[in-house]
Amino acid sequence: MYKYTIARQLATKKVITNRGDEVGKLSDLMVNESSGEIEHLLVELDRESKFIKKATGRDRIIQIPYSAVTAVSDVFIVDEREIETAETVKE
Repeated sequence: MYKYTIARQLATKKVITNRGDEVGKLSDLMVNESSGEIEHLLVELDRESKFIKKATGRDRIIQIPYSAVTAVSDVFIVDEREIETAETVKE
């Protein structure tokens, strides 16, 4: 059984790793137009995030594969190993 949620409820949710490190906040989702499946999270990195070194120049948004999400409640919890391979998004 699938659970549906309103996109507004997802906006600006915090994203943390499975080790409890704060990554940033959800900026947007990339959805497959054909299937409607979420493919990636676009996450705006926090200035204090240890993952900020992945950001180049002014770009502070990274793309995390949705397969990295291990849980969603008040926050998105993602597998830290997947962030190591995440790509920076050019604005």
